[in-house]
Amino acid sequence: MDEIEIFDTPVANAGDMGALLLRFLFNSVFIWIIIQKLYYPKSQRRDYYFTFALISVSIFFLIYLLGSVKIKVGFALGLFAIFGIIRYRTESMSVREMTYLFVIIAVSVINALAVTLSYGELLLTNVIFIICIRLCENIPYLKSRSEKLVVYDRIDLIKPDCRDELLKDLKDRLGLDIIDVEVGAVDFLRDTAMLKVYYGDRKGSINTVDNMLKIPKDK
Repeated sequence: MDEIEIFDTPVANAGDMGALLLRFLFNSVFIWIIIQKLYYPKSQRRDYYFTFALISVSIFFLIYLLGSVKIKVGFALGLFAIFGIIRYRTESMSVREMTYLFVIIAVSVINALAVTLSYGELLLTNVIFIICIRLCENIPYLKSRSEKLVVYDRIDLIKPDCRDELLKDLKDRLGLDIIDVEVGAVDFLRDTAMLKVYYGDRKGSINTVDNMLKIPKDK
């Protein structure tokens, strides 16, 4: 009976390995710019830094090494669908984090899948991504307002004709530059109301617990 020689067939030659490493380095540089220079300075979320970096590595190798399989478009869209519904055990991802996750997956898929494109075309595509992110992060009227949920004890001020006094009281007690406020549920038994307070962000950073009413147990 003939012996089956498994290790005689090379998986990839030196040229293929060089192309893989070069393309991975190319992708890593732009992913690092997106995470380190655009995302992290404002959010300061080390957990998402870790998540975005490893997802990029995983997606790149997964797409690149399976690039010969004839399910390219469907496979890529499937990845978007899977990661687009990610929810963590303690909290849902914010819109900003979801957007960055989508961008990072898109960049990694493009850099791994577009083997027919030249490095010049890939460079232009990645630069356009970075420019668009930069513009959206820095154009004043595109910046999102920070918001905070507040259980408020002075329900006599939630009436429309007391709005100015309500804003002043919130500004004095919170020490924030209050822009707007929305009144939610009102509990007359406890004389409390749920408010969503919008305020100007002085440092441009994001407070990751602003929308929490209580800290989760594992925190």
